[in-house]
Amino acid sequence: MNPLISLTLGATLLTCVLAVLGIHAYATGRAQRAALIERLSASGLPAPLGRRRRFPGVDRRLRTTKLGRGIERKLAVTGLDLTAGEYFVYMLATVAGIWLVAASFLAPFFGPVAGLIALWGANAFLNWQRSRRTERFINQLPDVARILANATQAGLALRTAIGMAAEELEAPAGEELARVAARLAVGHSMEEALGEIEERLPSRELVVLVSTLVLSARAGGAIVGSLRNLTVTLEQRKETRREVRTQLSQVTVTAYLVPVMGVGSLLLVDAMMPGALDRMTGSVVGQSAVLVALGLFALGFVFIRRLTKIAV
Repeated sequence: MNPLISLTLGATLLTCVLAVLGIHAYATGRAQRAALIERLSASGLPAPLGRRRRFPGVDRRLRTTKLGRGIERKLAVTGLDLTAGEYFVYMLATVAGIWLVAASFLAPFFGPVAGLIALWGANAFLNWQRSRRTERFINQLPDVARILANATQAGLALRTAIGMAAEELEAPAGEELARVAARLAVGHSMEEALGEIEERLPSRELVVLVSTLVLSARAGGAIVGSLRNLTVTLEQRKETRREVRTQLSQVTVTAYLVPVMGVGSLLLVDAMMPGALDRMTGSVVGQSAVLVALGLFALGFVFIRRLTKIAV
């Protein structure tokens, strides 16, 4: 079959599927929102505000499964405004689209391979979002320590200082400290409230800050001096991390260029010799060779990424 015809059919099928899902989600959401507003109006409560959530039925069913709970935990630490159902539907739509495009442009054999890579990429995206949010939080830790030191020096209690820091700082530090202040307000101990942040956004800098605050809350002592010394240390570590990231930027780019070169070579071969990929993947030997090559490219990506992970 002509590749252009295959691509057109695949794009048309994907568009129809997405259109049906969109119409169903829109109709279901409007009906549920209307029912909720009617119930709230009858009870005298204000109408709900904020973004309307899509795919509520999928979200409810997914939360009862182990997969859904795992997705929800990962989304909670990424800061993304998505429910588990929304992420799951978007992921499936993306995987289906990449599957159809790869099968149309390259060969039918590459459809499932591209789908598996897309699934891995969806999980990698969540991990990248978590790492990115953790990095932003680490960069805000000197400001956190400085605000806490100034507030405690002015005579405020540590719990009050944490609430003040939550109001003054932007996300993600402001959001995380607001959670700590809310837990402290309902009776949780300082160790429990700060330990949750340590689990959500693990880092050496945060461990030091949490240990300082917990020890000060338990035994007292010169918390102002400790926080000011910690502020200087965190600023130095922040600069060190930035220098290391700059020095390793070329290696990081190389890690992403390796798999891109592999896909680019396949596209180049198919452009120079139309139908070559179909003939190559038409036998078990050719399919095995392609899988081995893709595995080697993936192994190279993993090894190069390992070189860029330097603990500071």
